[in-house]
Amino acid sequence: EVHIMESGGGLVQAGGSLRLSCAASGFTVDEYAIAWFRQAPRKEREGVSCISGIDGGTYYADSVKGRFTISSDNAKNTVYLQMNSLELGDTAVYYCAAVPYLTIDSNSGCPNAYNWNYWGQGTQVTVSS
Repeated sequence: EVHIMESGGGLVQAGGSLRLSCAASGFTVDEYAIAWFRQAPRKEREGVSCISGIDGGTYYADSVKGRFTISSDNAKNTVYLQMNSLELGDTAVYYCAAVPYLTIDSNSGCPNAYNWNYWGQGTQVTVSS
C-alpha cells in the first residue's frame, strides 16, 4: 500500500529555516515524482517544488526559487524540502504528493494537483515576524 508522510513543520521566525521530510512507503522514490504543495487559509493549493526520481528533474515556483531546495535520498526513500529565508507568506500547510513514472522539466513546472495520485496529510509551517 502506498503511503507518504510529511514531517518537519513548525513555528519559525521570518528569515529562519526548516527542513520538511516526505517519507515514502509502498513504492520507491526513484520510480516516482514527488511534489510539495502548500495551502494557506482562503487560498488555493499551489505547487511549490517537485522532483523526478526518473530523470532527476526539478522545478521551483518563482515565489520560492533561490530559497527552497528539493532533494531526494533514495537510501532513505525520502524527499526533503529545505526552506531557507522563510517569509510570512510561506505560512501554510505543506503537502507531499506522488505520482509514478513522471519526468520533470524545469521550464514547464509541476503538474497541477489533479495529476498527483497520492497525498500525505500535511504539515503546518508557520512563519512569525
